[in-house]
Amino acid sequence: MNLSQALAQEWKTKLQENHPNHNSDTYDSIVCWLLGKNPGRLDTLTPTQQEIASKGIDFQYRILRQRYLDVPPERAYKNLMQRLSGLVMLRQKIRAWVNTSRDRQRSVIDVLQEVVQEILNSDRHLQQQMAHIAECTKNPNLRNSLLLANVEEYCVRPIRNQPLLVYRFFNYLNRMQKGGLTQVPVKEWVKFISEDITPNDTEDRVSLLDAVVTSEYQNIEAMDQQHQLRSKVQEEFEKYLAEKVDQKAAEWLKLYVKGNTQEEIAKVLNLTVKQVYRLREKVSYHAIRVFALKQKPELIASWLEISLNEHGLGLTSTQWQEYWQNLNSEQRNLIEALKSGLSIEEIAQKLNTKTNKVISEWTKLYLLAQSLRNN
Repeated sequence: MNLSQALAQEWKTKLQENHPNHNSDTYDSIVCWLLGKNPGRLDTLTPTQQEIASKGIDFQYRILRQRYLDVPPERAYKNLMQRLSGLVMLRQKIRAWVNTSRDRQRSVIDVLQEVVQEILNSDRHLQQQMAHIAECTKNPNLRNSLLLANVEEYCVRPIRNQPLLVYRFFNYLNRMQKGGLTQVPVKEWVKFISEDITPNDTEDRVSLLDAVVTSEYQNIEAMDQQHQLRSKVQEEFEKYLAEKVDQKAAEWLKLYVKGNTQEEIAKVLNLTVKQVYRLREKVSYHAIRVFALKQKPELIASWLEISLNEHGLGLTSTQWQEYWQNLNSEQRNLIEALKSGLSIEEIAQKLNTKTNKVISEWTKLYLLAQSLRNN
């Protein structure tokens, strides 16, 4: 069995584990997309090139699974815009241009949508990807998901330590107004490359792909997002504790996050150690049973990376398979409805039942997943 065949089998097995609710045609379509237009090229690569190619395939798959697969089209497009607008350098450059332009009412998202649309209309690589996706599947929803994943992967590629989309933004400015924010030399335009390895490279060709830079860029971005989410969660949970539970509970949380022991917290709050431990149990109960499930479920799920759509409730592929097999048909239908983007109220209306009953059932499913993660 050659490399392309082995990878096809490996990824099909992985898809079956991660998404057991899909059919064989969907698995084949996604594998076709992952391996690219000419899978046979993988068999001609050196071991080092094969490793890079495998990392590229894995990166594309993670993008697809986290933000686009099984997500409604409107929400998927919104995910793309949020992801690209989160590129700090690009956001700063767009804001600087908007502030110095005539139309200062435009937002980062407005400009970003225009840039992405221009890329889709004129970029040869993405047009080739669209043609390849059309060959892989006739399912319009899956085509949309695969294309959005391609757009994100292409736009965030690091070129000279900057996302490729930054250069595309300069190209957009050059088209919009000659001599805008930056004058781009036409004859010495940036040379774009693909993660696909071309074995016929000449000696004087310079590769801009740097696996180390890619890894560092992704790690820094992930850490920044985690820090922002953690601060937001702490702020919202402190507010909730002060309003719904006890002011001392909010003060306990502040001290605990700073790293104070229960004995130190007891001295600051003028409580006994026993009272502080009871306070901790109360905070823990509200964090898991109330705040995480009823007050701010999406915020908590994003912070802990346990969201249903993006992270599969934080379960590994093996855990998810075990979790799914233990669910009855009604519970599976509830999971599928939530993954499709329906709210608790919409699901209750659809099932002709009370909202509290749906919340209760979802709480059971959430805690079951938590139990599997802890085990």
